[in-house]
Amino acid sequence: MIYEEGNYYHIYNRGCNKEKIFFCSENYEYLIKRMKENHKEYFVNIIAFCLMPNHFHFLLQQKSNIPLSDWLRVLFSGYTLAVNKQQNRAGTLFEGKPKKRMIDKTEYLQHLIYYVHFNPVKAGLVFSPEEWKFSNYLECINKRDDYPFDELLINEYFGSKEKYKIFVENYYLDEKIGNKLEKYLID
Repeated sequence: MIYEEGNYYHIYNRGCNKEKIFFCSENYEYLIKRMKENHKEYFVNIIAFCLMPNHFHFLLQQKSNIPLSDWLRVLFSGYTLAVNKQQNRAGTLFEGKPKKRMIDKTEYLQHLIYYVHFNPVKAGLVFSPEEWKFSNYLECINKRDDYPFDELLINEYFGSKEKYKIFVENYYLDEKIGNKLEKYLID
C-alpha cells in the first residue's frame, strides 16, 4: 500500500520479540519531543497517538505528497540509535517496518481514536486514559496543552473536547463495531 495525500492511517509496531521499546519515562519523552519537532516539516497531521511499553499506535493523516514513511523512518531510526546507545545494546528494536492500515471509512475514525487512547486501560496499565501521560488524550480533553493533535477533527467528530471525554467515559466497543474495526487494529 502506498501512502497517499489526504488519507488517514493507523500506524503501529511493537518491539522485536514483543520486548520493550521504552525502558524509562525519558525514552517516551524523547520520542514525543522528536515527534513535536518534525511532524510539521513532513506535513503529518497527528490525530491520536499512544506509546506503550512494547508497542505504539498512531492515527495520522498525510497532508502532502511526502509519504508518512519518510517521517516514520526519521522518527524511529533516530529513536532506535538513541535507545541502543542508552541501553548499551545493538541491533533492531522493532519487529520490522511499522504496519499500516488505511482508514477507508471516515465513520471508523472516532472509534480508532478511542481505541488508540484506551489502549493503556485495555492493557491493564492504568484505570483511565487520563492516567497515561504518553498519549495525546489529555490534549483531546483539554487537560494539557503540550502534545500535537487535531482539534478540528475532535470537534468535527465529537462536537467538542468535553464531548470527546464523555464519549470515552461512556463508550464500549460492542461486538458489531469491533468486528468491523478488526482490519484496522493490531494483530
